[in-house]
Amino acid sequence: MCNVEIMNQTSYQIRNIEKLIENVLNLLKYEEETEVSIVFSDNKMIQELNLKYRNKDYPTDVLSFPAEMDHFLGDIVISLEKAKEQGEDFKKEVEMLLVHGLLHLLGYDHETNEEDYEKMMSLQNELLEKKSEDITIQ
Repeated sequence: MCNVEIMNQTSYQIRNIEKLIENVLNLLKYEEETEVSIVFSDNKMIQELNLKYRNKDYPTDVLSFPAEMDHFLGDIVISLEKAKEQGEDFKKEVEMLLVHGLLHLLGYDHETNEEDYEKMMSLQNELLEKKSEDITIQ
């Protein structure tokens, strides 16, 4: 079971996030009780976080902040503004960013080398294909 704490700082209404996260964790056979925090933001907020924590002064689509606490995976911050800019299908883009962020919280990293990149992207695509839950955005 996963408790999902959502902080939405945008005007979009997003539903079924908890079901999607739970579904992906089940597909990964992650059985521990855990919690994850998800923040939906704009480009300004995520750019500030990207500068503060990664020393990169531009907006990005998703940031993950793994926690070092029992039963708390960490925080995922998604710029819905950036997601809308870069995805042909807004809903699918946000789902991809949720899965991508969750994989980072679980220890996957694509910035270390090409092999890790291929492994993470392959798993991400597999999870998106196999998931049985979809989010809705209004």
